[in-house]
Order: sequence, then structure tokens, then C-alpha cells
Amino acid sequence: MAYAIARLKKLKRSNIAGSASHANRERETPNADPRRENIRFIGSNEREERLEDLVLAKIEEHEQKRKIRTDGVYCVEFLLSASASYFRPDCPRLAGYYEQEKLDNWLEATHQWLVDEYGERIVRAELHLDEATPHIHAYFVPLDEQGQLRCNHFFDGREKIRSFQDSYYDTMRLIGLERGIKGSRAQHYDIKDFYRIVESGRDLEVDSLNSEQLKAKAADRDRAIHRKEEIEATAKALSVENELLQKRIQELEKQNQLWQQQTEQLRDLPLDDVAWELGLHHEQSRWRGENHIINIDESKFSDLDPGSPLGGNGAIDLVMHVNQCDLRQAVVWLHERFGESGAIGAAIAKSYQVAAEIIQLEPRPQFTLPVEDKNKWLAVEHYLTQKRGIPEKFVQVLHNRGLVYADDQQNAVFVMRSLEHHAKGAFKRGTRGENNNFLGYEFGTKRRESWFYFHLGEQPTSPVERLVLCKSPIDTMSFAMLEYLVKGEVPLKRTLYMAIDRPNSLPVEQLQHIPNVQVAFDSSELGNANARAIKQLLPQAKRNRSKARDWNQELVNLSRKLQQHNSQQRHQNQEMEL
Repeated sequence: MAYAIARLKKLKRSNIAGSASHANRERETPNADPRRENIRFIGSNEREERLEDLVLAKIEEHEQKRKIRTDGVYCVEFLLSASASYFRPDCPRLAGYYEQEKLDNWLEATHQWLVDEYGERIVRAELHLDEATPHIHAYFVPLDEQGQLRCNHFFDGREKIRSFQDSYYDTMRLIGLERGIKGSRAQHYDIKDFYRIVESGRDLEVDSLNSEQLKAKAADRDRAIHRKEEIEATAKALSVENELLQKRIQELEKQNQLWQQQTEQLRDLPLDDVAWELGLHHEQSRWRGENHIINIDESKFSDLDPGSPLGGNGAIDLVMHVNQCDLRQAVVWLHERFGESGAIGAAIAKSYQVAAEIIQLEPRPQFTLPVEDKNKWLAVEHYLTQKRGIPEKFVQVLHNRGLVYADDQQNAVFVMRSLEHHAKGAFKRGTRGENNNFLGYEFGTKRRESWFYFHLGEQPTSPVERLVLCKSPIDTMSFAMLEYLVKGEVPLKRTLYMAIDRPNSLPVEQLQHIPNVQVAFDSSELGNANARAIKQLLPQAKRNRSKARDWNQELVNLSRKLQQHNSQQRHQNQEMEL
């Protein structure tokens, strides 16, 4: 078991230089290998730039109106690491060695945590690789929301320090690290003593156990030994009976295999998978869609929307509730999405024979796109071009191709097609009003069989040589237009731009031959997890991160800069004419 490790030290102004000189290797550091290079991933790489100057500059940015006490905390040093057994699971005591993939995953997760939790108040962060175990020194200027220097606001008392460690663990658990025991009376190392343990490469799993934990483990061991002795005695007593039972066991094995097959066939479907297929999206631990806020608890669900306060048990009830259909239509819908065994398994509580009969006889409903309202198109076009910053000509091209249009509720409708170009779904984005955050899938959308996508570059008959995956239709359009605005031309290679919100809906067989794959999800926890899952499915995939919150925000930022530049250019030209 490997642990996430987070310690901190409050630095007064007089302590900053000493901490920085160690982190920057400006003074001799025992056990440090001078042949290995440390990596500064936040802050300038200019070695002459003093940490104290960075801290003071950050404080001055926020116009401190009160005098800082002479013994005030100007900066907090974080030391972040993990057990040696995480970085080198096969040989934890081999100091200085680490597995590159383990290091990359930990560094990526820690970097994102620093940015999400503390933002620009982290003035410097550096990865140390020249000692026994990889670790990070990060420096945080404790400015509160009003711009006041208040370290106690963040780290005053045991509860706030525990909250700091909880926050780091919540991110680290995504890469398989454990957290120390909450409320444990185990010895808490300060950052100085703790650093000596990191230097030595000693695994903290042993050091983190207090005497009470050791006693508990000893008691568990004694109970296990006692239980083992009981089992051995029972086995000896039954040895004679076992010979007589062997024949009966052999007879029952065939029957047991038949029962297992039937059990597998009749198992109900996971409700999370059913909710996803129904076009609901997962947000704040709920599944949301038009007039539905579904809470799922194993095989049960409840709808928290005031307009439809209902609940039920199992996949059949969930489909009937969301699709507003009867039993027969629900079974047919499940059969299309999950196959015969899935539909029968979901319907077994109703009747096995009824389910089988429905699958054979009930006609299959055909997906129908939302009705287009041409009178609403100008409003939707204005939303996409003005609020989302997507160039007007490109929006018009997709509209002319029938890939985006307006419905009667002034939603932007993005058509989802199979790779054979058959419309099998639609994603809708609300545009009416200032803060419209509606989004959802049209009823009947087949999310495993259709996607919003388009091609750019070369000829329509040219083979696809490049694939870009984004989280949503608007992000997909934004990424393509960012490439166009920066390079000034369409891609030289035939490129497929595709929106996909869940790795298990990726058509791997049709895409695995494409040599160049870019995964352009955002840097949220879900985005990072989905990116890692797609790398497992498409090993040639490379990660591509936006500089802003997402690709659309980056496009909006770039469009504003270009508009400002063009405005300044026109102003200069007018002055020259005068």
C-alpha cells in the first residue's frame, strides 16, 4: 500500500531565502546526485530570480492596505511526495530509481491540484529528482479573497491542516494512492524531519504506524491463526466424508454450470449505464436531463425534479420513467442498447417469457431528429458566433451541411451520426437568455452508435490521417478554429474532429488505424481520467491541453486579442492618412 504525502512549513520573511537556497541547490545538499536535473514546472526558470522577490511582488499585486507584522507568515512551503513503494513498487529500497509512468501520473495530478486549489498564489513549484525519492517543493503566498496576507485563514489548527491533506488525497486517490488514517495519534513529522525521511528513501508506510495500529494488526494476526487452526481441524474431520461426496459433487457440477449461465443471462443492468444511454449527463452526483434529476442508489432510483417526483427499482422502471413509455417499449429500447441478454435480465422481475416475446414481435422505433425552426436560426447563429467566438463562415458551413441548426425552443441542435453518416442522435445546447445552461440529448439518441463530428483538410476521399477528440460539440468546433486562426489554413492532413463524452462509446475498431490521435479534453479530474482511459484504448494517442478553462474559452480569448489588434491597426492607419 502506497500513501500520498503532504506537509507544509510556514515561512517568515527571514526564512524564505534559506528555503529557496536549498530548493534551488544553491548550497551543498547531502545525498543529492549532481548529475540529475530538477524540474521547475511553475515559475520562471531564471535562476537569478529570487523567491523573496516573487513573494513580495505577489503581495504588492493585491495592494496590501495594512502593515505586515515583523513575525508574519509571508509564504508557506509545501512538500509533496508519495511512498517509495509507489514510485518503484518492485524495489522500494532502490534509492534514486523510479518508474517514469508512475512519476508522470503523479506529477500531472499534483500540478493540476496546485493550480485548482491555489491558482496564481503558487509562485514557484519544483520537482526534485536528484535524491532518493521524487518530491516537490511548492511555495504558496497565503492571500485571502480580499487580498490580505492571512496564513491562519488557511492553516490555523489541526482541522485546517487536515483539510489541506484531505484535498491533496482526493486528487491522489485517482492514481491509486492511499491517505493516512484520519485522526490518528501517529507521530506527525514537521517538514524538516520529514524531509530527512524522503532523502533516505525510507518508505513511510512503516513510520506512519503508531503503537495502537501495531497492536490491532497483531490481534488480527492472532485471530487469523486461530481461524486457520479451526479450519484445518474441520478439514481433517471431514476427510472421510469427502471421499463419499466426490461422486455427488461431479454430478452437481454440470447442473451448477447451467445455473451460472442462466444467472449471467438474467442479471439486471447497472443503472448508471442505463442512465447514460438514456441521454442523461452526470453532474454533481446526479443524472440530469430534460425535467429529470435522477439519484441512483445501486438498483433503486428516485427523480428529484419537482415536476416528476417518482422512483423505482431496476432498469425497466428507469427506462419507462425517463422515456415515458410502457413495458413493451422499454424492453425493445433495452434490447437495442444492451442486446437480448441485457433486456431479458432487466425484465426477469416482470416475466422472462414476456420479455422474450416482446423482443421477437415488437417493432423497433426509428430515431427522429428534432424539428428544425428556421426562424430561430439567426438567434442560435448569434450565440455561436458572438458569445462562443466561432467564426461566422465556419458556423454557416456546418449549418449548410445540416450538422447544426435551431429547434423550436431556440436550442442549438448538433446532429450525431454514425461513421457511415446516418443520423442516430442529437445533442442540444440552450441559447435563449443570458445564463442558459441547458444541455441534453434528444429522446432516442444512440450514444454508442453516433457522434458529432466533421472533417477538414485535403479531399473528401482522402484517408483520415489525424483524429482530434474533444468533450463537446462546441469544444470540437473551437479546437478546429483555433488551429485555423493560428496557422491561417486548414489542416494539411485529412483530419477528423469528434466530440465524445465517455471513453466506452469510442468506436475503437474504426479509429485504431489512424496514426495521429490527439486527446483534447479539459484538465478537470473527469477530463484527465477520460484521457487516460482513451490512451488505453488508442495507445498512439497524445494529450493536448488548453491554456484556458477549455478550448472554447481559449478561442474567445484569442478572438478578443485579434479584434483588439485589428482595431489598433485601423486606428494607426487612420492616423497615417491624416
